[in-house]
Amino acid sequence: MSSSWVVLGVAALCEVAWAIGLKYSAGFTRLWPSVWTLVMLALSVGLLAVAARSLPIGTAYAVWTGLGAAGTAILGIWLFEESMSALRVACIVLIVAGVVGLKIVSTE
Repeated sequence: MSSSWVVLGVAALCEVAWAIGLKYSAGFTRLWPSVWTLVMLALSVGLLAVAARSLPIGTAYAVWTGLGAAGTAILGIWLFEESMSALRVACIVLIVAGVVGLKIVSTE
């Protein structure tokens, strides 16, 4: 696995971090969760830009948003007691399968 994929994975983790931070910031009305959210957002986009230097942008963006969406949905279930219906879990699995598929067929 190339370093670009590792950077993209860290970018996706930062994507999850800022999305969860957004919930804790209460609409940017709480200072430190808001600061966390903005820092993670900047890191996430910055690392995506670094990864996209050598990965196809379509693949990099889809993986970044897919992992971010799946990770955020999973943490929403765990941290905020959001619905864990079978259909919701199946959709998360489909997102992850799509990300894995993009990685498998990637030329990088």
